[in-house]
Amino acid sequence: MTTKPIHVIGGGLAGSEAAWQIAQAGVPVVLHEMRPVRGTEAHQTDSLAELVCSNSFRADDWSGNAVGLLHAEMRRLDSVILACADAHQVPAGGALAVDREGFAEAVTAKLEAHPLVTIAREEVAGLPPADWDSVVVATGPLTSPALAEAILALTGEDQLSFFDAIAPIVHLDSIDMDVAWRQSRYDKEGPGGEAAAYINCPMDKAQYDAFIDALLAGPKSEFKEWENVPYFDGCLPIEVMAERGRETLRHGPMKPVGLTNAHNPTVKAHAIVQLRQDNALGTLWNMVGFQTKLRHGAQAEIFRTIPGLEKAVFARLGGLHRNTFLNSPRLLDAQLRLKADGRLRFAGQVTGVEGYVESAAVGLLAGCYAAAERLGRTLPPPPPTTALGALVGHITGGHLDAGARSFQPMNINYGLMPPIDDLPKRADDGRRLGSKEKGRTKKRLVGERALADLDAWRAGAPALEPAE
Repeated sequence: MTTKPIHVIGGGLAGSEAAWQIAQAGVPVVLHEMRPVRGTEAHQTDSLAELVCSNSFRADDWSGNAVGLLHAEMRRLDSVILACADAHQVPAGGALAVDREGFAEAVTAKLEAHPLVTIAREEVAGLPPADWDSVVVATGPLTSPALAEAILALTGEDQLSFFDAIAPIVHLDSIDMDVAWRQSRYDKEGPGGEAAAYINCPMDKAQYDAFIDALLAGPKSEFKEWENVPYFDGCLPIEVMAERGRETLRHGPMKPVGLTNAHNPTVKAHAIVQLRQDNALGTLWNMVGFQTKLRHGAQAEIFRTIPGLEKAVFARLGGLHRNTFLNSPRLLDAQLRLKADGRLRFAGQVTGVEGYVESAAVGLLAGCYAAAERLGRTLPPPPPTTALGALVGHITGGHLDAGARSFQPMNINYGLMPPIDDLPKRADDGRRLGSKEKGRTKKRLVGERALADLDAWRAGAPALEPAE
């Protein structure tokens, strides 16, 4: 072999997928996995792509679910993760769930058998050696302290984000705007001249008291022993704030001052929940200050007691736990390269995505980008109308406040993709579509558009073809 190898650090879902894509493009790759030389607090085996939590890759229907659409796109791009998941699936209704041991063993076997893949069982401590001119870092949320510190020194960041201070995110079209209204506090204009940048949901005293009671009584997730992460005042969970006093939230994120209910101007709200636009398309809105450790089922139940959110559809529920992820819009370019050192690409959960499939998807793209670059080719990002393109767009600058400290990890969801403008109002038989039928039609049309656009992108991207 005369082509210099690409190095991939981390043998999880993202690293395994990146290594596979590189090798399939005809480029030699060295996959560095520190297990079993050094174990982690979460892993149980030495297999590549070990699933440390659930065995589910979530919904598999491309026409009705965003993660199912991501499955379909990855299958079209020869994903080793999806191929092995399909081969080792177990009954799970409409979801793709796998026999976790069989799945990981299959991924390991495929990579071990590939003639262009070398698996090095060793830890890469600190920055990679200078003679590694192309590296994909896919070390996940448990990135070693030495590497994390080296990245901090290289980027000049104060910290990698060691907290997921996550507030729930709601789909705009599920908010009842006959109850809620748009207004910024004191009608203050933002940088873009917008004086109605928030959606406001009012509460009277009885509703607020019931909400506080529910917060205090709701079941919470607890830190694992090895996480050992203290709270800090800048991102206290709302239930912790409530524990400090029943009026704390009314003087914090739920303060009602500077706002007038457009539907009932003469009645002053006792408390107000604000939502802030979360993406450039305006389809997703986050609940301001509502980071929480409530269990997901309790979150959905409690937050739907908020006036205007009774039928809220959540793109993401809240959470607060230890995690290591980059402020990717600030630190990475459109090819997932570190701006401070272009030989380093990042992939997987460390880039600011959540979920098995999302991590593998970013690994797929990082591998394709690295292989194309090594072969002297150019590979543009997938179209933003695709699930892959929407996901990488969120990471590298599609987020509303790209580069700011508000960047948070995200699962794939329809709110990241441009909406369909012209939805049919009637079925083929002439019936007027109900709201549920409209929703199903909208998702199907988004999926059809995404797969067509992905096929066109792939057809026009010779960088995806194997080398001679």
